[in-house]
Amino acid sequence: MAGPKAVEFEDFLPTMAEKLGGEGLIGELCNGFQLLMDGDKGVITFESLKRNSALLGLQGLRDDELLSMLREGDVDGDGALNQMEFCVLMFRLSPDLMEESQLWLEDALQHELMKDA
Repeated sequence: MAGPKAVEFEDFLPTMAEKLGGEGLIGELCNGFQLLMDGDKGVITFESLKRNSALLGLQGLRDDELLSMLREGDVDGDGALNQMEFCVLMFRLSPDLMEESQLWLEDALQHELMKDA
């Protein structure tokens, strides 16, 4: 008898960044935030994440997994994600994009240092 299937996570953020550019990617992340947020509160709550998780293909996640996602990104400890926390979390969950971001930052710093010399 086969064991339970592992959930595969495919990281689309690097592809999106390449196709859309930085501003386009941020725009799409903001759109994603709008889809998941509680319209009355203006933040992503557990309830709004659970209600809208199917939009991201996350309908199979248990409540404790959804709560874990919220805790992971909740920097200010209010139990919800504001737009900035959500965007930062999406970048943190994308190892390839984080690596690319580090390279972009290093290139920008090198360019600035050379400009000042």
